[in-house]
Amino acid sequence: MRASLISIVFLLFSQTVWSAAKIEHWQMAQGSRVYYVRTEGLPMVDIQVSFDAGSARDGSQFGIAALTSALLDTGAGEWNADEIAQRFESVGADVGSGISNDMAWVSLRTLTDKKLFDKALETLQVMLAKPTFNEADFQREKNRTLAGLKQREESPAELAHIAFYKAVYGDHPYAHPSDGVIETVAGFSADDLREFYKKYYVAANAIVVIVGDLSKEQAEQTAQNLVADLPTGQKPEPLPEVAMPKKATQQQIDFPSTQTHVLVGMPGTYRKDPDYFSLYVGNHILGGAVLVSKLFNEIREKRGLAYSASSSFVPMFRKGPFVASLQTRNDQTQEALKVLNKTLADFINEGPTEAELTAAKKNITGGFAMRFDTNKELANYVSMIGFYELPLDYLDTFQQKIEQVTVASISGAFKRHIDPQLLQTITLGGAQAKSEK
Repeated sequence: MRASLISIVFLLFSQTVWSAAKIEHWQMAQGSRVYYVRTEGLPMVDIQVSFDAGSARDGSQFGIAALTSALLDTGAGEWNADEIAQRFESVGADVGSGISNDMAWVSLRTLTDKKLFDKALETLQVMLAKPTFNEADFQREKNRTLAGLKQREESPAELAHIAFYKAVYGDHPYAHPSDGVIETVAGFSADDLREFYKKYYVAANAIVVIVGDLSKEQAEQTAQNLVADLPTGQKPEPLPEVAMPKKATQQQIDFPSTQTHVLVGMPGTYRKDPDYFSLYVGNHILGGAVLVSKLFNEIREKRGLAYSASSSFVPMFRKGPFVASLQTRNDQTQEALKVLNKTLADFINEGPTEAELTAAKKNITGGFAMRFDTNKELANYVSMIGFYELPLDYLDTFQQKIEQVTVASISGAFKRHIDPQLLQTITLGGAQAKSEK
């Protein structure tokens, strides 16, 4: 009932918060960093606690970060999973958790009425500081994960994605799938999760984001409460740099399907890259704005070789991938791949036109405010800003940075970051898609 109350309140008082998003930042004695945005008019708060504990920290235990995150709400302190869920539900709060390659996080959305807020915050605090990782819950989640990994073997899209990351990253911590592989997950014990948790879920490795109708004093106390029972610990060593491929490769993976998945790319850009905005706008023109992009026009509209074609940069702490992708009929794979590579090469050599650049800027800036017009979406952005230590005025200056992009800056950035001689190509589908190489 209270969960629906949050929804009603949100609909009544929803506001465009981005224009007044003043991010305040401080660091606590234990080393935790806090990012706080006061938003008024909506009696609720969104909280995220993030750790440098994503899948890139798995080491040789592929999937350990994901499974650790999944177990946090299954038992903590004296409460089991049902009791934790009931405590949140009784005050209308929503809790979630997850991981990416770089980070792990726990999120909470709750009303700010003191009685409701205090109970939700206490529950989150115990979840973070006293997870039990008991054997029964561990075995259940492990078996659920293994079932998902077995099912993944029947998904051509996921298999192509896994092969692509392996081709692009080799032995780098970004290379393996975040949910692991059957061989490693099958060997996990509950003690393995406890060890991972003890190493990475520590105060010195924590970032607390608070967005909502709390005063700064309340935010300071909230952040302190959340990390109070965590050991201080220490931040892990930075991830290694990504090694660039030595040459282009093409790998065909046979799969019993009438369609072939095609992925082409290489390590691309990182969050603090000076070229980020030029690459972002350029990719919008190349393949990011799918229905009006160059790849879509050349591959779908002009030739009908695929239902869709797109491209993206995925910036991470180290160089995340640039990937151009499409799905096509097996017998059209080589033709579609040829058009994709030519379109990409032409874009690198020639860049966009002024008209394309103007249209892209208008499209990006015109919809920018809608990307974080709720507290929850804003909290996600602030968490990204905090984790990657981007400037606190990142959101305020975003549109200005977009407007500063030029045809020349796009052309230069793509030449510096994308080398056709180093592209890694994965085709996964029927045998007719095989390369003649």
